[in-house]
Amino acid sequence: MRLQTFQFELIPSEQQRRALQCFAGACRLVFNKGLEMQKRRLEGGDNYLSYPALCRLLTTWRHGPDTPWLKEAPTHPLQQALKNLDRAFANFFAKRAGFPCFKKKGRRESFRYPDPLQIKLEQGNKRLFLPKLGWLRYRNSRPVLGTVRNVTVSLRAGRWSVSIQTERMDEPVTAIGSPVGVDMGIVRFATLSDGGHLEPTNSFRRHEIALRKAQQSMARKVKYSRNWSKAKARVQRVHARIANVRRDYLHKATTTICNNHAVVVVEELRVRNMTKSAAGTCAAPGKHVRAKAGLNKAILDQGWFEFRRQLAYKLAWKGGGLIAVPPHHTSQTCPACGVVSPENRRTQAVFSCIGCGYENHADVVGAINILRRGEAMMCSEGRDDARFACVVNGAAGPSSAGTYLCAKSGQRAGDSAEGIPFLSA
Repeated sequence: MRLQTFQFELIPSEQQRRALQCFAGACRLVFNKGLEMQKRRLEGGDNYLSYPALCRLLTTWRHGPDTPWLKEAPTHPLQQALKNLDRAFANFFAKRAGFPCFKKKGRRESFRYPDPLQIKLEQGNKRLFLPKLGWLRYRNSRPVLGTVRNVTVSLRAGRWSVSIQTERMDEPVTAIGSPVGVDMGIVRFATLSDGGHLEPTNSFRRHEIALRKAQQSMARKVKYSRNWSKAKARVQRVHARIANVRRDYLHKATTTICNNHAVVVVEELRVRNMTKSAAGTCAAPGKHVRAKAGLNKAILDQGWFEFRRQLAYKLAWKGGGLIAVPPHHTSQTCPACGVVSPENRRTQAVFSCIGCGYENHADVVGAINILRRGEAMMCSEGRDDARFACVVNGAAGPSSAGTYLCAKSGQRAGDSAEGIPFLSA
């Protein structure tokens, strides 16, 4: 069974837009009321209320004198807000997350319709029916495959969008293509072991001037005034554009790689540790703080974690697999003779082995070593039966994923994979 979400932009009428705002506000109020009650009970030593108990309270709130307008909102989205609260407390008690926070107006406004029987989708007419909203137009940019399970409506940067989750049965597929190692970087976003590479999009850097001007304009306005709200909306639109450009680029890059390779080997990068501040403390001030801040900004602008996440599920869909290997000394190890030395990489781009004289681009050398570590990991774990699990974040993917034999690997630097978008010469 394959679950997939299709997201589209909604085109609501003015009346529907007001109703969307009211429904999102009602869900936010229900979440905050439930959180406030749970917080008081925990502070007083009482037991934690379960989700069914919260739903019984919701009936009281809907018919109470304080919030009678809750009856105007559909019941299921309000119940889903309480289910989100119950899940947040479950994660808190399991020490997977912090204590739940109160929702604030204008931040992550969304609500969910969980019952597929109440949802009607007409792709030919580009419209969607939701309870108490009626038929809504949407931008049908791609076909929705499978049976609808639930629908989530969300607001971002002044635009409403709908996420339609579907499920469908997928036939077992066999991945096609050679294995490849991917070295992540900043000058080159991704370098493949076959010699190809992808240029970075640098979405934040491209929009940094526009963002700075929008933020400066917002800072000059009186807080919470009408002009301040307009300036804030402009800042949100710039941030949304930055995220959209980055997400679009990552989807195109990962789809291209998955279409040409059955197994992808990446580095187990600790981005949080790599982007720690170098400021230090008053007693022990740091060094090269400005340079490290610029490096941190460039690393976070690439979206390495999202790149790896998309590779994981797309390869699983195609029957392939993703493997993460330790990143140490991948760009300092000679793939020809095996000599490990920092002097092998004297510059950012040039690799020249001090032992055998092997020369190549440093990122290509790193990708070759990453691929070899992945092959060694598969062989050491006995994956010679052409079936392996997707190793991502410590979790294993579906057992049907993967069709790679370690003995058949023979990737050479300089070979080109058909379809890889060479964005630069």
